[in-house]
Amino acid sequence: MTISHLSPSQTRIQDADLVECIHFANLQGRLPLTWPTPPNTPPSPKMQYRSHYDYPGYEKLTDPAVWEYISSFEVLLYLIDFSGLRPVLAQLLGWGTACGQVPFDPVSMFLLFGWQLTNQWSRAETLRKLADPRYADLAAIFGFEEGFYPTEGGMRYFLTTLGQNSPCDDNPIILGEEKAGTIARQRLNELIAQSVHLLRDAGIISPQAWEKAQICPDGMLHSAASRLRCAHVQASCYEPISPEMLRPCPAQEKGKQGCDCDTPACVTACRSATPCDAEARFIVYSGRNQPKSSPNKSTDPTKQKKGRGRAVYGYRSLPVLLVDPDRRFHVVLADDFHPANQPEPPPVAALYKQLLGWYPSLNVDVVSGDAAFGTALILQTVYHDLRARRVIDLRTHDTDKDPFNWLLRGYDDKGRPLCPFGYRLISNGYDPERQRRKYFCNRLCQQGAEPDVALEMVPQPPMDCPHLSSDNQHGLIINVGERFADGSIRLVRDVLVGSPAWKRLYHRPRNASEGRNATLEHWGLKRLSVYGQARGRATIMQADVWANLTTLARLVREATLSTPPP
Repeated sequence: MTISHLSPSQTRIQDADLVECIHFANLQGRLPLTWPTPPNTPPSPKMQYRSHYDYPGYEKLTDPAVWEYISSFEVLLYLIDFSGLRPVLAQLLGWGTACGQVPFDPVSMFLLFGWQLTNQWSRAETLRKLADPRYADLAAIFGFEEGFYPTEGGMRYFLTTLGQNSPCDDNPIILGEEKAGTIARQRLNELIAQSVHLLRDAGIISPQAWEKAQICPDGMLHSAASRLRCAHVQASCYEPISPEMLRPCPAQEKGKQGCDCDTPACVTACRSATPCDAEARFIVYSGRNQPKSSPNKSTDPTKQKKGRGRAVYGYRSLPVLLVDPDRRFHVVLADDFHPANQPEPPPVAALYKQLLGWYPSLNVDVVSGDAAFGTALILQTVYHDLRARRVIDLRTHDTDKDPFNWLLRGYDDKGRPLCPFGYRLISNGYDPERQRRKYFCNRLCQQGAEPDVALEMVPQPPMDCPHLSSDNQHGLIINVGERFADGSIRLVRDVLVGSPAWKRLYHRPRNASEGRNATLEHWGLKRLSVYGQARGRATIMQADVWANLTTLARLVREATLSTPPP
């Protein structure tokens, strides 16, 4: 059986280095895996808690029969010592002094949220399970004492405070474009980065995947917990009415019935708005997975179906993923969380600018992405800040339809240079040091080739081309770096579009992003169960942490069950 016909799990089992590294019989000598607390993190200012987490040890996993039924979440409880999370979470929760009420241990709350998430439970159901004697062993591992458990309000407070304290406006990311402005840093990305470092310390991520990293952004829409009332709601709909200023109605401005906001219910906010999800916005997602070359596509433009797309009222998460192509899995490197209608490129560019700060030893080789990320902002950031190859789908323009316009600008609709007489140049590889791709003509016109764009009144082969008589044996040579000679960057790519290398580097990371979205959908996060952007942000970015950690548990289980202990 060839590698291409193996499942990801079968591929990893055949990786002797991986199996030897993370087989439990070999791994237990390095247990517990300690949470990588940043060295400059101050200790938690709280002197006491209503609960207290302590690492329970890994002895339960020494029984081979346990691995057959234990959940991935429980495996993590015995593999990882989460004590190092306490000072990190204390800072993220904004605890500056020991004053105030005695809180629950933030590690206990973090583990409780992970238990709720991975089991797809509601808060109320989670608390009922926590008090059930059947789960007394897990409650003890979390650090809770019998009869002293958090309330639903306490769980909401944990999410709300994490989400509200995450944006850091003190040192925003400057995107370098006047229109793009600045983006606030998200401190919750520190949790995601620490989970990735934990996986690296465990030996899960291969050295090749880290030294020649392939990363990919993608967006996932999350419906808000509030139900849609008005699709045109804006920030002005939440401004209170005063006698001096009436509230404008964006729906009426677009010819819809809207709301006159002339009732007492509209004084503080429009009655058609959703105050519990004031940041949620409406969007129609019209993503198309059917290729243009589909045999089912009608040749009659009038009969081609134009789907309206999927209507979503809520938010969008924007994770950046690292792909391990040899071991066939992925991890989330960073994420952001915004209203659904905000553009995707600015926050993703901000994540790219911060990436090497979180992962100093990461060497990004390829950045892939769909056409939504084929903007000048993303292409420039990848080129200058990451110094990586751009394998991002092309954004089309009306000027690409005219082949004669290709000759005027010097490149076709796929970003491949043309000679002045209509012949596509041959790609001669990419120079990572100079960050440029070389093309040459090789005098194809003298080898019987037909021009890709034929010109009338021009004899073939052309007789007036100066490169036919030059001393250079390769003829015309063009180097393409950040931009084309005309200053355009829209179609510049560092891997030949449509080539086997392009398909390999483009599709693997794209499939990984779909895998991350499938995990969150399985956990019930396609529609949020919490109100507000702050709680939604804390929920989704913690879910990315648990997605990374459960990958660790899954791979350790695979290796342990695949072969007998040495």
